[in-house]
Amino acid sequence: MRTPSLTRFAWISITAALTTIALKAVAFFWTGSVGLLSDAVESFVNLIAAVVALFALRVAERPPDKNHAYGYTKAEYFSSIAEGIFILIASASIAIAAISRLIHVSPIAQPLIGIVLSGLASLVNFVIALILLRAGKKYRSITLESDAHHLMTDVWTSVAVVVGIIVVWMTNIYILDPIIALAVAVNIIFTGVRILRESVLGFMDTAIPEKDIAEITNILTSYCTNGIVYHGLRSRESASRRFVSFHILVPGTWSVRKGHDLLERIEKEIRSKFDKMTVTTHLEPLEDPRSEQDISIDRE
Repeated sequence: MRTPSLTRFAWISITAALTTIALKAVAFFWTGSVGLLSDAVESFVNLIAAVVALFALRVAERPPDKNHAYGYTKAEYFSSIAEGIFILIASASIAIAAISRLIHVSPIAQPLIGIVLSGLASLVNFVIALILLRAGKKYRSITLESDAHHLMTDVWTSVAVVVGIIVVWMTNIYILDPIIALAVAVNIIFTGVRILRESVLGFMDTAIPEKDIAEITNILTSYCTNGIVYHGLRSRESASRRFVSFHILVPGTWSVRKGHDLLERIEKEIRSKFDKMTVTTHLEPLEDPRSEQDISIDRE
């Protein structure tokens, strides 16, 4: 079954980012809270990340061609790396604004307006984050999952800012506003570093999850009867696409057709268990000692 285009989720994210930027910008204008300013800056980063995600998803959905026989799915990693970098830049700008306000402390005006507008923005982000997270897991899109986690971080950031404004409003301890903004910046840094780490691991051809390897191993083991064995099992992930390869050893007296039919059955069963799984097999005679020399990626 063909995977539907995921770009529609990027457009949803862009719309949400524009909405929350407007709400938080108005909230900052009315209150002058540096905490709300930091929240608005993060929403601006959300907008940039969503636009980058849109282009990355468009590239990732291109079909394989002569120069990219394995497809373009790794383009999604560029989007998540860009998002991680944007998050770190945003955290730096928030920290600079917070430090400036620590030096020049000022009161918060119209706190109730800031609380209401920030609350509405948080609700928008929360709903969109759930939509993107569900789609990211369903279609195995690191771009959508990264965007969802970023939006969820934005939700908690907004909650912290609102709580801070309420505390400042009730206590008149105005220095709490920039302190909360600094805490927000630190929290955003952790999110950015995590997203960057996951993206880099994707470029390193990381193996598919252990539970998936275990399921593939169980399938292969079920065919290990009457002298049939396997070895050289390898796997890697490329965003939503997964690749697995292995060798099947059969008695040398088998015909080519019989061995081929066996590989077809094994490949079909594995593909039926996993979406967007590319399976590569290699048939070898059990009695030939050379069959044991090409298990590793570099043949001995």
